[in-house]
Amino acid sequence: MTNKEIVLAFIDQVFNAHDLSRLDEFMKEDYKQHSIGVRTGREGFKEFAEDFFTQEPFMDVKQIFESDNDTVAVFFKCNFKAGHSAKVVDMYRIEDGKLAEHWDVVQLLPEEAPDLSF
Repeated sequence: MTNKEIVLAFIDQVFNAHDLSRLDEFMKEDYKQHSIGVRTGREGFKEFAEDFFTQEPFMDVKQIFESDNDTVAVFFKCNFKAGHSAKVVDMYRIEDGKLAEHWDVVQLLPEEAPDLSF
């Protein structure tokens, strides 16, 4: 799998399926997290995701970019069961076929947001 395919499979099989049982396939145990409020490591991600999944998020990928080295950036709209959404850019560094590091930029959208041409 390419790095881009790894990230897309992670989004589909873990995030959108809300299935943490697959996490070991995609993420290194010492996964480095650069998001505020999320502990580093695979266990830290599990703690975050268990709470996050209660909002029933769905990530609608709009664009994905793979750099010449080991980094993938993905732009998506995250929709939640309660009706709110966010625009997100996630960046992942891939090492040995697994997610090794993560950064993100999140913009919450108001419920009455104009069409932003996703």
